[in-house]
Amino acid sequence: MGDQGVAEGRHGSLKNSSDQKIRIGHSPDADDAFMFYALAKGKIPSDGFQVEHVIEDIETLNQRAFRAELEVTALSCHAFGFLSDRYRLLPYGSSVGEGYGPILVRKKNGTPSVRGSRIAVPGRYTTAFLVLQLYEADFQPVFIPFDQIFSALQNDKADFGLLIHEGQLTYQELGFEKIVDLGEWWKEKYDLPLPLGINAIRRDLDPETIARFTRLFKKSLDYAMAHRSDALEYALEFGRGMDVKKGDRFVGMYVNHYALDLGEKGVSALELLFDLGWKKGFLPGRVNLDGVKAQEFSATGSKSGSRSS
Repeated sequence: MGDQGVAEGRHGSLKNSSDQKIRIGHSPDADDAFMFYALAKGKIPSDGFQVEHVIEDIETLNQRAFRAELEVTALSCHAFGFLSDRYRLLPYGSSVGEGYGPILVRKKNGTPSVRGSRIAVPGRYTTAFLVLQLYEADFQPVFIPFDQIFSALQNDKADFGLLIHEGQLTYQELGFEKIVDLGEWWKEKYDLPLPLGINAIRRDLDPETIARFTRLFKKSLDYAMAHRSDALEYALEFGRGMDVKKGDRFVGMYVNHYALDLGEKGVSALELLFDLGWKKGFLPGRVNLDGVKAQEFSATGSKSGSRSS
């Protein structure tokens, strides 16, 4: 998961020339890096893929997905709400907050009312923006890269700031105060976790390729979980100054059991988020959720079922 920033880069897991090339877009954030550690460092066989890791901020990946540029990409759930005709969900690697999520903050003793205020938002297609609109629709968004939101507040370019990534853990020590944790609000209102980010694969790939990559991604996640300290050490290279304690906490927040299997609660939460977004006019239509269930892929790679919403 992640939202608008500036860091980007590429590295690949190159095998022999006959391997099928596949580009994976993910953000330069500790939780994404943790999930892709095994693939990035060649810890597991690539199963006939030549993997190129395209590392860019999530809002850039959201925008690129509208042009269907990458075969596999991390996406904000909000962006996927516009793109389910081009991409299908992968059942693994979702970023879901269980009673926590994007945090709305202000300077201490700042503007008292959220309604009608200027809010610094980390990207038009971020899930943080969608959920904020569900919480309070009457505000003026000021779209700012996520790592510039604190300075926007300090320089009075916005009254409130919507925080994602490590800002959720550091805002207090930087002198800001919380107005609402949108994940906590969502949990209290709907008694469900809050889905924030997903991974998706292009629909124009053949079914065997989709199934084979799905299994490979699951192996990458399983390897990271089984070698947590090594994967965390690698992930902290992308932690933007987080120490080991904060980095471990952050990774644990978003690489949790929902990343391994959304389960019924996770699927229900996704369905609700997309349904609310559509009914309130923030999404263009109903969202196709085929592929969201891990059991849709058998050991041989054939689909055993599908669902849509």
